[in-house]
Amino acid sequence: MIDEVEIVRLAGRGDGVTADGRHVRLAAPGDFVAVDGELRLGPHHAVPPCRHFPVCGGCQLQHVDDAAYAGFVVDRIVDALAAQGIERPEIAPPHLSPPRTRRRTALRAERIGRRVVIGFNEAATHRIVDMRECHVLAPELFALVAPLRRLLLTLVADRRSADVQMTLADQGVDLMLGKVTAEGLEAAEALNDFARANSLARLTIDEGYGPQPRWEPEPVTVTLGGIAVPLPPGGFLQATADGERALLAAVADAVGPSAAVADLFAGLGTFALPLSGRAKVLAVEGARDAALALRAAAGRVQRTMLVEHRDLFRRPLDAKELGRFDAVVLDPPRAGAREQMPGLAASTIPRIAYVSCNPATFARDARTLIDGGYRIDWIRPVGQFRWSTHVELAAAFVR
Repeated sequence: MIDEVEIVRLAGRGDGVTADGRHVRLAAPGDFVAVDGELRLGPHHAVPPCRHFPVCGGCQLQHVDDAAYAGFVVDRIVDALAAQGIERPEIAPPHLSPPRTRRRTALRAERIGRRVVIGFNEAATHRIVDMRECHVLAPELFALVAPLRRLLLTLVADRRSADVQMTLADQGVDLMLGKVTAEGLEAAEALNDFARANSLARLTIDEGYGPQPRWEPEPVTVTLGGIAVPLPPGGFLQATADGERALLAAVADAVGPSAAVADLFAGLGTFALPLSGRAKVLAVEGARDAALALRAAAGRVQRTMLVEHRDLFRRPLDAKELGRFDAVVLDPPRAGAREQMPGLAASTIPRIAYVSCNPATFARDARTLIDGGYRIDWIRPVGQFRWSTHVELAAAFVR
């Protein structure tokens, strides 16, 4: 009788898995599990640094070392490709962002009597884990958690919840509060005092009618490719500056010396602005605020860039429109770019750089490109959401 079996890999939700398919919570590759469920820890089992693990839903993999975490990231990508019948291409070692570098986050808050709890939800529940430490957030973001508890006592009714979004911009923390009530002179003064005392770049309130900035001493920007871009409230940035650099380097390698590049789902210009320093760029973005911000930034520094506000889910570029470019960059949301794929697959573009935050939809879209005559040259995984099961990547396709 076998007394114990080895954990050989991590499943998609972070559980350890044995060779015969048994799932074991909080197990790492190299651990051994006995028939009664007791774990004998192996070389890849790590001591979680945070007191909130594993209850907090912000992290799922603090119990594994970096080698096991990197293996998990690669396995997620390989498994997604295999599900689409795609053989494993060249995959670089994953780039893992360091702890305490995440520069944007969305937290939940709830008032319970005379106290406010703030944090991530407990895994698979709506219960908030009251954050007393965090090993993923940038220190500038975590420093606001305690002051926010006091502020939200005046803005949130008992047993009501609020949304907290924080982004680290050039000028400091850009804070947006949702589902709150801030009416009258006293509330306005409290907001101003809070913003001033905590050196906020901007404080925005959404009472249900859309974001309304209440404090912004100077225009809030984020620097992309050396260019300051206006940051709309709630605007999207890559989760860490470190991860952004890794993705940008991968995209630059994928497009090579291309003279004309189309950047689809361009956002604020994470890739378009750096590429525009050496190529003509068409940046296409469906969010109006982001497109206007990018257009303003590119115009101010006179880059050779055309910015088009266009919903690529409803109006994807066709093969003829794409035919004038030497390379395409795309960074779609988690749903992928299903609607855009037929046009790309039918095009004659030599190079495509695909940045994805969802291996499953990436693999689905890759299947369409491969069926259209492309191949995956290489994939570079990026772990910006450290210790989570969230996996990102950049891939190079060539025709």
